[in-house]
Amino acid sequence: MDNPRARSARLAGMTDRLGAVAIAIAIVAAALVWGYAPTLAGLVSRWGSDPRYSHGYLVPLFAAALMWNRRALRPTIGASSRASWLGVLVLVASSAAHLTGTYVFIPWVESAAVVPALAGIALILGGREGLRWAGPSVAFLLFMVPLPYRVESALGAPLQAAAALCGTYALQTLGFPAFAEGYVITVNNARIGVVEACNGLGMLFTFTALATGLALVVRKPWPETLLIVASAAPIALAANVARITATGVLYATVGGRLAETVYHDLAGWLMMPLALVLLGCEIRILSRVFRDDPAGAVDKRPGTC
Repeated sequence: MDNPRARSARLAGMTDRLGAVAIAIAIVAAALVWGYAPTLAGLVSRWGSDPRYSHGYLVPLFAAALMWNRRALRPTIGASSRASWLGVLVLVASSAAHLTGTYVFIPWVESAAVVPALAGIALILGGREGLRWAGPSVAFLLFMVPLPYRVESALGAPLQAAAALCGTYALQTLGFPAFAEGYVITVNNARIGVVEACNGLGMLFTFTALATGLALVVRKPWPETLLIVASAAPIALAANVARITATGVLYATVGGRLAETVYHDLAGWLMMPLALVLLGCEIRILSRVFRDDPAGAVDKRPGTC
């Protein structure tokens, strides 16, 4: 039986350690809020002003829900002191990257630095087990950061060209006399311009985030998970091509006013449901391709191996 004094001493020691940990957490949290507040305010402003990144409001909420869904992996705070020092190094490196991005004016580096900072905090609080628990949620937060300008520029023109070309082929397949001149599709006497705002980049980024989140929630074999994430780009392109094709059909059959309304308003809202339907069909097909033998399906009849 434990000595009451020894037990009291152990409890006092645990209380002191927990108090020190709480103070350290409060100091680090205050420093991070002070340092990253302008950056986070800029991100929120970008989500509200740029429709391509309006999904950013939902990314932190999904990340928090994912952590709660994985709460069985939650470690004890301070379980690995060796890994905690690694977390300090990660936190310092991310802070340096944030300061560099701020003063050199590299917005993506400035904003994305919050992700390794949170990973460092996970290491400090829970060691490697803490990073294993919170890692997927922390990594998913990258989807709340707008793409670098150079990446947007590099992807924009190819996406416009692919959308115009595929839309033209789709209209020709449906029997409409259509041809493409650069980013402009001519069908009958109507000209449909695949402008930069309609190149599908926002749809691509948003749907990739959605497909990745779905892959993290739905437990699938690794090959199936990778295929789900990799298919986000072609599915997003297919949804944008369907939007352009439907607009061309309306231009050729009904008239320009209704086609313009559908192209800029209704079709924009319908792209995501269409992409989700296509993704659901893909998951259903993949579940048949990667179907595992159910547990206990081995033949147990007498005389069999």
